[in-house]
Amino acid sequence: MLANISAYRKYRLLEMIPGALIWLTLLGGLLLTFIKPLSMVYVIIIFDFYWMIKMIYLSTFLVISYYRYRVVMRIDWQKRCLTIPASKQIYHLVMIPNSTESISVIKSTLTSLANTTFPKDRIIIAFAAEERYPNSIANGLTMQKIYQDVFQNFHIAIHPQNIPGELASKGANLNWAGRQVKQQIIDKENIPYENIIVSILDADTCVDCQYFSYLTWVYCHEPNRTQASYQPIPMFNNNIWDAPAIMRVAAMGTTFWLMQEQVRPERLFTFSSHSMSFVALVAVDWWETDAISDDSRIFLQCFLHYQGNYRVVPLHMPVYMDTVLADGWWKSLKNLYYQQRRWACGSENIPYMLWFFWNNHKIAWQKRLYHLFNQIEGMWSWGTTSLIIFIFGYLPLYLLNPIEHNTVIATNAPYIMKICLTIANIGLILAVILGTLLLPKRPQQYQSTKYITMLLQWALLPISMIIFGTLPAIEAQTRLFLGKYLGFYITEKTRK
Repeated sequence: MLANISAYRKYRLLEMIPGALIWLTLLGGLLLTFIKPLSMVYVIIIFDFYWMIKMIYLSTFLVISYYRYRVVMRIDWQKRCLTIPASKQIYHLVMIPNSTESISVIKSTLTSLANTTFPKDRIIIAFAAEERYPNSIANGLTMQKIYQDVFQNFHIAIHPQNIPGELASKGANLNWAGRQVKQQIIDKENIPYENIIVSILDADTCVDCQYFSYLTWVYCHEPNRTQASYQPIPMFNNNIWDAPAIMRVAAMGTTFWLMQEQVRPERLFTFSSHSMSFVALVAVDWWETDAISDDSRIFLQCFLHYQGNYRVVPLHMPVYMDTVLADGWWKSLKNLYYQQRRWACGSENIPYMLWFFWNNHKIAWQKRLYHLFNQIEGMWSWGTTSLIIFIFGYLPLYLLNPIEHNTVIATNAPYIMKICLTIANIGLILAVILGTLLLPKRPQQYQSTKYITMLLQWALLPISMIIFGTLPAIEAQTRLFLGKYLGFYITEKTRK
């Protein structure tokens, strides 16, 4: 990507921006707290008011998104597809990258695909195995024997290890598998690229039985359908009853965040399991092989290739994934932290956007600025908000001198903060309600009293926000600042 040393140094400066913003905020806030505590009180009050407004704003979108989800789930989408002649031309290429996932996890994913209402003779499975993980190849061969007659094709692509210039990552694996499928299946059978929808599913992703029918219907009705990605709602429901409480809180928090984002599609980036046109993938020459955040990076690749005329279309239907769960409570906590840190590595997209947006006048400056601001603000908030609210919030009040203590603002600050945060808790109340409504059916091995822990778990939200939100975000962006790059961490998938 960078042709010379000078370009590398310039890009390194851009990589320092996300971490610099976080540490300027935290150190600046700490310094102001001790030097000018009264001024910091003003800052905290303004921030708490901003947070209150933001929570009301986001909660409104979450309710709207939940309503749309309920409407979509009541419709027979395959029946609707049959009324559209164009839907009979559509093929689905399902790419499943596999590394360390167990055979039981893989089988549940394939079973959900076999149970879809969309005709299986137009579904192609591309099982992307890794040479460095022999078990992934064995898993692919086992699944091929079971499902090769169920789908139109079941192809196993084995990604070689240690390819020069590649990061050992999902993106590199998908890049290899995509090229193999194009050459060995798509081109040989002369399937028109514009009729192929590619769905990238993490190995633990189970689709709803109507997912491909719904996706087909949306795709056929979308103008410039090949210049769009299609983002479902990730719900971490596969093993949520088995996971520890703090894992459930983190998982549901991710679901709620992405649900409310779907009401504002102009902000959407692709995340985890999603779908897109085969045309777009070929046009951008597949996934970049040196990015950690491959799911969001592929959107940016398409956005740049099509000069800003590329978007993410929300799908108000869930795909079901695994909550972080490992063999042992402590290992589960570590895996959750590492997963969140990997997601926070999405901060690598900020220098990428700055580099390629700067002189690209073919993309409207409003679009460039909008996406750039959303990414910077999102990463900054991720790494600072919980510390500002829960730690910086009241510390300045204890450092005021007697004269400052008697000022009107200092006297009323605790009450103002309390009111703002109490109103902001509307988001927490909504999370409790929707979290309960979105739960899958309770397994027989758990008594009905388990629902009580599902409600009480939200008391862990402040801890979850700091330990499994703020801290991994700070670490990821600090490492990027220092040039201490992280590799691609594979989250272990375990089910009881």
